[in-house]
Amino acid sequence: MKPIYSTAGDWVALLDEGEGRLYDTRGEWIAWLDGREVYTRDGEYVGFLAEDGRVLRERVRPQRPLRPVPPSTPNIKPPARVPLPPYFAELPWNQVDVFDEEPEVFRFVSERRPDWED
Repeated sequence: MKPIYSTAGDWVALLDEGEGRLYDTRGEWIAWLDGREVYTRDGEYVGFLAEDGRVLRERVRPQRPLRPVPPSTPNIKPPARVPLPPYFAELPWNQVDVFDEEPEVFRFVSERRPDWED
């Protein structure tokens, strides 16, 4: 498990690199990766995993279609502590840190998710 930090230096998530899954600091599955692209549990595009380990997105992002969601995964037991965060370079003007700007995107059901009607 690799710790993920925000630009502010807060520990915000854990990355299971083998499975391509992101877990919050309580061990709950919050997102999954397709390559370096990050999607919520509902299949909504959030941003991308940068080389330095932050989850970033373009400041102005085009709307993307919802992706099919992989099967759910059980919660994990996160470590009690993680290493100190690295020093991050300043972001270019056209990128924002998802965990600094809109961390709630991982906590709520997507508004674009279809209703459960048949």
